[in-house]
Amino acid sequence: MAELQGKVAVITGAGSGMGRAAAEVFVREGAVVLAADVSGQQEDTAAALGDAVVPLHVDVSKEADIEAMFAAAFDAFGKVDAVLNVAGIAGAAPLAELTVEEFERYLSVNLTGVMLGTKHGIRAMAGTGGAILNWSSTGGMNGSRIPTAAYSASKAGVISLTKAAAIEYGDVGIRANTICPGFVETAMSGGKGAAERFPALVGGSALKRGGQPEEVAELASFLASDRATYITGAVIAIDGGSTCMLPS
Repeated sequence: MAELQGKVAVITGAGSGMGRAAAEVFVREGAVVLAADVSGQQEDTAAALGDAVVPLHVDVSKEADIEAMFAAAFDAFGKVDAVLNVAGIAGAAPLAELTVEEFERYLSVNLTGVMLGTKHGIRAMAGTGGAILNWSSTGGMNGSRIPTAAYSASKAGVISLTKAAAIEYGDVGIRANTICPGFVETAMSGGKGAAERFPALVGGSALKRGGQPEEVAELASFLASDRATYITGAVIAIDGGSTCMLPS
């Protein structure tokens, strides 16, 4: 039997990249999905995957949109078993030149958006239990020579928030884990083949290549499944070994 048979997943950022890959893997594994995105591409995800996916326009930084997202999941499927807070933005700016407006933009999507998805995911699953998977980054675990202070700060916040959720709600059967991708070849990072065009981005990894969205999605499927019922509060890097290596 598929590992997510009968489960209902809410996935943000499901129009492209790792969010869309997660929707594809979850449907393959037997789940039905509420596919949320702000771009309009969630409609393409639903068109490609059929009746197992319900698309919805969602701005994750707005609590009313998050509340509507969970209401739509219950209307369509009657329950929620897994919440994947994938939606995020990336970019670079030197810290000394960073404006408050830029900093708050990263926080609003990458951290507040995850907080809202986690908050309302807990409310949706408190009576039944379930899994929350929050997307951080290896940039939230370590600094970088690339000037990504705002991005890294927002992603570091995701790690702490997720650990707190795991501790506070484990006794009602909710597991919360953080996924920390390294360089993954999505449209946001330059698309498939970006690692070949920019070899310095993966030169410090053990595998010497970029990751693929579906590889991250496979990890998410396992963590949402009943094969991972004793895993909570974990911070899992999926980065080809980049965070385990000292600079050469």
